[in-house]
Amino acid sequence: MRLFKEPKINFLKYKYFAFLLSGMIIISGIISIMHKKGLNFGVDFAGGTLIRIKFEQPTPIEKIREALRNVGLGQSRIQEVGHGKKEYLIRTITLKEKEEIEAHEIMGRKIVEAIKKHKELGKFEVLSKETVGPAVGHDLRRKATQATIWALIGMLIYIALRFQISYGIAAILTLTHDVLITTSILSLTNREINLPVIAAILTIVGYSLNDTIVIFDRVRDNLKLGRKKPFEQILNDSINQTLSRTVITSFTTLLTVLALYFLGGEVINDFAFTMIIGVICGTYSTIYQSCPIVLAWYNIFKKGIKK
Repeated sequence: MRLFKEPKINFLKYKYFAFLLSGMIIISGIISIMHKKGLNFGVDFAGGTLIRIKFEQPTPIEKIREALRNVGLGQSRIQEVGHGKKEYLIRTITLKEKEEIEAHEIMGRKIVEAIKKHKELGKFEVLSKETVGPAVGHDLRRKATQATIWALIGMLIYIALRFQISYGIAAILTLTHDVLITTSILSLTNREINLPVIAAILTIVGYSLNDTIVIFDRVRDNLKLGRKKPFEQILNDSINQTLSRTVITSFTTLLTVLALYFLGGEVINDFAFTMIIGVICGTYSTIYQSCPIVLAWYNIFKKGIKK
């Protein structure tokens, strides 16, 4: 199935604009993270208690905060779920490292009791409660970082053996770009970083790498057939020849994650949102990051790419 019949788009013509766009997003994300004094880690990584409650009648968030302020929990984070002011997520502030997980559970009970005492809030039910100690959260955060780093290292080794070291470096820089862009957008949109989001980021890494390898494989074939062509033209030809496959794969994947985002509910909303960003970013970076990086390597080390 071919959506495009022999396209002749000069993708690499816009490589500097693509670098500028990516740089602006990443810098904006770094500024956002610094302004917020870190990423918005969820209970999985920061520790604490996450309670999901649902009121029978619409309840203003200010009244809930006032009820918690009376028991010294006014700094707890309260987030409305959906619309209608009936369902909320309440997360307690993170306790010190020396505190035990039982202390978080006590805080969770205090939240429920404080809301019960305010009769004007009406009847409600606790839909779920999740408690993670700060030590466990710190360990999960460390392991999530290690998992991402080891995944990148493993892919570098694979591509270096499968192709050349230049392709491997280009792929790793592209995947690092995808992770930074996704993390930046998560910070700019104030999304939580939790275990499902880390799973989405690792999925994005694999998805983007698959797209990149398809193009690199075509580049290698075209190098054998077009020895007299400029290397930049060979890269452009390879992108155009695989364009139909790239668009079809990205579009069908995007349809799936869009369905998860709009119909999957709040539980997997952050996961689906991260996947949407990742699919778009992964497709863009395969064309406008990986190939320009290989081209830059070729221009610097003329013998670094075997023909």
